[in-house]
Amino acid sequence: MRRAFLLLACSVAISLPVFGQELSTTRKIDNDFVQQHFGNQFTLVKEVGAAYGDLYGDGGEDVVIAARCKNPMVDQAEHNYTVIDPYYDFFGYGDPKLTTTFSTGDPALRGLVVLIIHTGGKDAPHSAAPKAKYVIVNLPYKTISVKKMHMRKKNIEAVYVEEAGELGESSALFFDGKKFRYAPMGGDMQ
Repeated sequence: MRRAFLLLACSVAISLPVFGQELSTTRKIDNDFVQQHFGNQFTLVKEVGAAYGDLYGDGGEDVVIAARCKNPMVDQAEHNYTVIDPYYDFFGYGDPKLTTTFSTGDPALRGLVVLIIHTGGKDAPHSAAPKAKYVIVNLPYKTISVKKMHMRKKNIEAVYVEEAGELGESSALFFDGKKFRYAPMGGDMQ
């Protein structure tokens, strides 16, 4: 009886530290985090927030953040991120040096960007030196989320976007092994 009690007490004592650990996805994404990684030109869009997923298929948890930006090209060299435009690239011309100068008719959509932090493996998305950081411009979104997508006989994780506009279109951003690509998914059935 005494041996069973000691065994139970040791088991509980060993397992207590496990309950105190925090998952990496519970860390808070706020304006300070966004400005630390991308510069003071960026602010978090709190209504949309952040999503987590393995966008590169390497087992690491990447973070996707909805943000606003005045000029994404300004801090690109200082904060070591890449500005890309897969939306206009899909329609024929995706050079962000030119497409960031385009203006939308809806003032609510001006300056919307999607920030992606690639951890490069099993590290947390809050690591001091992520493997890659991207600023995706000209993507008119209302919501963003990370979900599975079937692509070329395998399932990958992609950023699903509910686009802003009257038609209720949806689209996906996925990493094809070389770069991020935009894929329109159609509109809602209503």
